[in-house]
This record gives sequence, C-alpha cells and structure tokens, in this order.
Amino acid sequence: MGHATFKIGDLEAVIGDNADHEGHRAGYNGIWSLRHKRSKRNLFVPAYAGFNLEHYFNGETEFLNNEVFFQPRKFPMTFDKKSDREAELKQKPVPHFFLESTTKFTLREPHYLDVEFRCSPVQHAHPSGWFGCFWASYVNGPVDKSMHFRGGWNKGDDQWMQLCTQKHDDESTVSHFDDQLKLEFLEGSRDALFKNHSPMRFSKPFYYGYFEDLVYVIMFDRSEGIRFTHSPSGGGKNREEKTVNPAWDFQFITPKYEVLKDYGFKARIVLRPRCSRLEILDEYEKFAKG
Repeated sequence: MGHATFKIGDLEAVIGDNADHEGHRAGYNGIWSLRHKRSKRNLFVPAYAGFNLEHYFNGETEFLNNEVFFQPRKFPMTFDKKSDREAELKQKPVPHFFLESTTKFTLREPHYLDVEFRCSPVQHAHPSGWFGCFWASYVNGPVDKSMHFRGGWNKGDDQWMQLCTQKHDDESTVSHFDDQLKLEFLEGSRDALFKNHSPMRFSKPFYYGYFEDLVYVIMFDRSEGIRFTHSPSGGGKNREEKTVNPAWDFQFITPKYEVLKDYGFKARIVLRPRCSRLEILDEYEKFAKG
C-alpha cells in the first residue's frame, strides 16, 4: 500500500509515497489531497501534492542532472499506515546526497495535520559542510496566489507582510531576521527557487494563504534553518480555474552537520474557515507553547 485516506474532525487527507495512482502522478509524495468538510475541491493540485519532499541541495551536487535535482521525488519511499490518524513515510539514503529521512503525519481534531521530519546524513557527501531540504506545496488555483506572514524589511519589524512573486525564481525565498547564512552555489549552475532571495524577512515561523473560503496555515517549531519560498506558477496551469497554480514552499537548512546525527523539525498545518489575522496569530501562539 503506497497511500491511505484519513478522516479526522473536519479534515480528509490522503497521505502517500512517490508512486502513481489513478490521477496522481509518480514522483510526488506527502499530502496527495487535503480537504476541509467545506471544500469544493482538493487544496493541492490533484496530480501533484503538498508537503512534497522535492530537493536536497548542497550548492553543487544537485546540478549534476535533472534526476539528481529532484532526487527525493525519484528515489523510492515506503509508506506505513500507523493508525486511523497516523502515517509515516521513510526513504533510505538517496544516492549522491546520502541522506535518509522519516516523515510522520498525524491528523488532530478539529482541523490540524501535524508533521515531524527527521533526516540523517550517512556519509560526508556535502563538500561545503551544509545541506538543504526543500518541500513544495502545489496549490490548486487559488484566486489569491500570495503567502502572508509576520516580519518586515528591518530587524525588529513584526508586521503583516504579503509575498506574491512576479515570476518563477524571482526574489522567491524569505529568511528569518537572524538567518545570516549565505550559501555558495556552483558557478554557472541552473537557477532555482532556493538561490533567489527577497529583501523581506520573517519574524515568526509561520505563513498562510487563502483558498476558497478557507485559510491554509503552516507553522514551524523553530525559525533556525527555516526559509519560506514562493512561486506564482510552480504548479503549472490550471485549466479548470483558468489560472495558474502557485507553489507555497519552504526549506530547511542545516549549516553544519555530523554524520549519523538526526536533524529536523516539527510543523503544524491548519485548514479552517477564513478568520481574522488575530485568530491566525492565536493558532500559532498555541502551537508555539506546545
């Protein structure tokens, strides 16, 4: 079994591996489908996925070829349904990057999907001493393509910000105010969302976007290593809605690593009816307090 459907509270989710199934294309893992009881359609592009582990990168290896650039999508995963609300994806160490990973998904009432990601380098395979992981969420033709978050342009800012890039690979990545890590990439290598940076910074590790009459929020248990990433058209054209599918993505950077040591984070996804920004902030504060 490469996937399963879970119904808890107001949410219905399909969690799956990299396999294809009916309209779902091979190479897209994570949350194949996410619906609220008020949804008219899947939040994520049905052929693709949300929380899709898409890239590993270290500034050099990912540029060998397209197969390596999308290696987490290409290399097999195993799916395990743990209970009526829990699932787990595992991937053995991938070639070239030598990273193994485990991702746990847990649905909670009334409208939460909690995720825990852990990875471990099993060899010294990153010449610059750092590595990054990248997740893509292809959103199913929302009217508003924007990601909203708290932050600003100058340290100390903590206001509501809105990011909607004008084209793919254009000022696409937002880092935390304390994130001063400058990553070096192979000279002359292909462009990528994780290579381009916005002048904006975030102050709290969460962002949200609007879908139908719902709000989708993703929040993290840390700011260290987390970077937000946006593409206005990463999910291609949406013929039904006569628009494009944005990608509301994120990264996790490990600036220094040790072999066989675990690295990771916890995240919470919220899909609920639209509410005030104060209520969204309250959702984050409750999550941050544990």
